[in-house]
Amino acid sequence: MQKDMGATGVTPDPVKPLPTPEALEEQRLIRRMQMMMNMVMQVIAQDSTLTIDDASQMIADARSAALAMFPGKELAYDLIWKPRFQRLMRERFLIM
Repeated sequence: MQKDMGATGVTPDPVKPLPTPEALEEQRLIRRMQMMMNMVMQVIAQDSTLTIDDASQMIADARSAALAMFPGKELAYDLIWKPRFQRLMRERFLIM
């Protein structure tokens, strides 16, 4: 028995249920956090007047904001964002 591929020859995707309001809110928060983290990384990378202390404070503030948006997700932050910020600080301030 063959699947009906329609006129286009492509198997149609199964119908996906609509996301719940909670899922939509979580997606919105994730996009907001990604934008915030990317902005912090861009400022650290591009602002030549930024000191290492100021950059460290920006990272700490971004972490606090991310954990306020996603309470209890410290491990996720440490696995995803911490290595990126560490690499950026090493490259920007030549830290070994």
